[in-house]
Amino acid sequence: MKMEISQLYGRQVTDRQLTPDDIIQLNLTGENALLKSGITVFCRRCSGRTPLAQAMLPTGDYYCRNCIQFGRLTSQSKLYRIKEPNQFEIPVEILTWKGTLSPFQAKCAQQLIEKVVQHQNHLVWAVTGAGKTEMLFPMLTESIRRGKRIAIASPRIDVCNELFPRIQAAFANVDCLLLHGQANQYFYSQLTVCTTHQLMKFYHAFDVLIIDKVDSFPYVNNLSLAAGAKNACKENGVMLYLTATPDENSLKMIRKRQLTLDYLPLRFHQHHLPEIKFMVERQMGRQVDQQKLSFKLRKIILKWAAQQTPFLIFVPRVKLLAPLYEAVQKVVPSTVTGNTVHANDPQRLEKVQRLRDGEYRYLVTTTILERGVTFKNLDLMVWDANDSNFSRSSLVQIAGRVGRSRERPTGDVYFIIGHYSLKVQQAAGQIKKLNRKAAKLLHES
Repeated sequence: MKMEISQLYGRQVTDRQLTPDDIIQLNLTGENALLKSGITVFCRRCSGRTPLAQAMLPTGDYYCRNCIQFGRLTSQSKLYRIKEPNQFEIPVEILTWKGTLSPFQAKCAQQLIEKVVQHQNHLVWAVTGAGKTEMLFPMLTESIRRGKRIAIASPRIDVCNELFPRIQAAFANVDCLLLHGQANQYFYSQLTVCTTHQLMKFYHAFDVLIIDKVDSFPYVNNLSLAAGAKNACKENGVMLYLTATPDENSLKMIRKRQLTLDYLPLRFHQHHLPEIKFMVERQMGRQVDQQKLSFKLRKIILKWAAQQTPFLIFVPRVKLLAPLYEAVQKVVPSTVTGNTVHANDPQRLEKVQRLRDGEYRYLVTTTILERGVTFKNLDLMVWDANDSNFSRSSLVQIAGRVGRSRERPTGDVYFIIGHYSLKVQQAAGQIKKLNRKAAKLLHES
């Protein structure tokens, strides 16, 4: 099938993705994908540098190790790029969302519009449940009206899958594209929701690039993904970052004045974040081995089952999923169904949707659901919150899954621990500090 030139606008594709006829008919000129630079090989796709000794192939050619997951590039490969022309039909009605922003959200939203106009990179630091997506809508509306091309990228597929329908509904008259490893039907669009990995396939495409959950794995501390994001943004484009728990790199950029900052410690419904309750369990290993929970834990789970509300049990390691699931099954009535889920689960998206639809009442999960997903009326517990697989920021994010709906802005957050560690106390302290700041903001308004 003949490739349309619009499929290449703002993209970078390899010679393997094109036919000889495509190259001739579209009058494309390629450039070498890899450049030898001293004792290293520089990759034009990911901006990565690999030592020659590590990049050498038996044929004498060399390859890029940094972005091999997107298809191998060698010294024989070429990249093809076509400049982004911003050829979009702008609808009369751009924003079809009929909701309203709170005064606090509206202030952040206005800041975003101003930063785009000023071509100023900017970070929005807002608590979980602050309504960051809705705060984007005025800026997105104005940017679409001006014919700009926009991408909203997140490190996680789950976040993209949850975000896309909300964006699509809010901008029903605008062509919107969802792009990740399991949704790869590409077409030229003004508004793209994608994983940060997909940005590697773009080059100077976006006038506005929004990185949501900037502190989240695998984007955080990944130089290749950061370089891919920078390449995907136009030279005079704007990068906007959203987070509830900024990483040290973001804070460093703020200190160096490479980023401006807006801060919102208040949720959209103006209720406080549910605070962490600690439960010390000295025999956690024994409970796992015997698949039998303590009386205190059984009491909590039975209460959740009686409330007929969904709940999550977070575990730090995949090997704990099955025994804790079996332990919960022994506690709840047979009508209360659940399952386990983790990052490499082939049914991961389907299981999460079943919880959202009410087919499941609970999931025993790894940190894959720590951020970017929303369930109404949720309660949760974190098993062995001291485990090294939980960071302070991930614990704050997990706690932030609770109390996100206006109808039920409260809920239970239990951390099951063998002892009090600095990390869990810092997580609890951060939430209390945010609640104090929120109370002060409300008092001053």
